[in-house]
Parts: sequence; C-alpha cells; structure tokens
Amino acid sequence: VPHVEDGLKPVQRRILHAMKTVDDGRYNKVAGIVGETMKYHPHGDTSVYDAMVRLAQKFNMRMPLVDGQGNFGSMDGDSAAAMRYTEARLTPLALEMLRDLDMDTVRWCWNYDDKLQEPEMLPSRFPNILVNGSSGIAVGLATNIPPHNLGEVIDGVVAYIDKKNISLKEMMKIVRGPDFPTGGYVVADELEQAYETGKGKITMRAKVHIEVLPNDRKNLVITEL
Repeated sequence: VPHVEDGLKPVQRRILHAMKTVDDGRYNKVAGIVGETMKYHPHGDTSVYDAMVRLAQKFNMRMPLVDGQGNFGSMDGDSAAAMRYTEARLTPLALEMLRDLDMDTVRWCWNYDDKLQEPEMLPSRFPNILVNGSSGIAVGLATNIPPHNLGEVIDGVVAYIDKKNISLKEMMKIVRGPDFPTGGYVVADELEQAYETGKGKITMRAKVHIEVLPNDRKNLVITEL
C-alpha cells in the first residue's frame, strides 16, 4: 500500500529514485534501470520491471510517471516487451515529485544491506495519491483509491489553503469526482458517501455511439471504457 505523502508503494519510489540517479534527460535501457533499482529493492527483476511498466502505461496511470519507449503493453492485455528491448526516462511530472530531493527535504534510510541510502518518501510537489490513485493489498489491509484530474486536484489544494475548514460539498464543486485514464462516465450517486467515509461504490459506464452502416445495420461503437 502507498505512503499518503507521495502516493507511492516502496517499489515505485525506488524505481523513480534509481531513475533520478541515472537521469540525463535521454531514454535509458530499462534493463539498466531495473539493475539500478535492485540496489534498493530486495526482490527479483521481474517484479521491478512489472511495476515500472505500469508506471509508464497511459491506460493505467492518469498521469504516467515514466516515459517509455518501445512496447509497454496495451489495454487489451498484451504484455510489454522484455526489458532488454525497452527504454525509459522520467516524465516532467515525475521530476516534480523528485525536485529538491537532495536538499534535505525528506527523511532518508538505509537500504536492505546498509550500503546505500534511499528516501523514505519523495518531496512530491503535487498530491500524487489523489491524481494517480492506488490499489493494492498489504498485510491485513487493502487500498483502492481512484485517480482524479490533476487540474481539479490542484484547484482543490489551493481552495483548502485559502479556507482550512472548507466543507465537503464546497470541495466537491471543485473536485467533482474520479477521472479514470480510460475515460467513460461516472454514474454513481454514492460519491459523497465515498469521500465522506472513505468507503463507497463508484459505478461507471462506457462511452458508446451508434454507427449506421450502408445496409441499415447498426454498430455500437465503444470509444471509452
């Protein structure tokens, strides 16, 4: 499950930190980035690569933190190419999450073999936990946070700074609801309960239009899931 401060799970945070150490603005071979990450993450290369692929998928992340070059999979379930074929670099938004990391802005801790230091959390100049959401299961607890629109979330943060005791209804006029990377409509009426209690159902519907064919047959065309 993620840290509330930066909205990242440990493997995601280690990937971004490792990418920052080798970042030169160009695409780097993913196999090398995975190797760098394994200095901080005490698990196999496959788990690191799978997490990195997800950070680069536009249909999984509302605002991707990794800019991938090559085959990073598709919404239809196609898997990504092997890490020796793909390349990646940090997105501008990921750089905002890492900005001022070396200026004593966050706590640091030792890695698994006490040889290197890694950040306990990233400075994160925007509320990533709301923008990209998160889902996962840990020991005895689970999380399922939907993604939101970056512009709305920033406006909500500004409104909260201006008025600390802002009501939920006022905030929901700014942050109207979840904004999923695959699009579609949110048709639930339980949003207020979800935001108030932390538990609630979000019902979604695909975006569909009817296409009339020359022989008077009709196709239902789904453009957003």
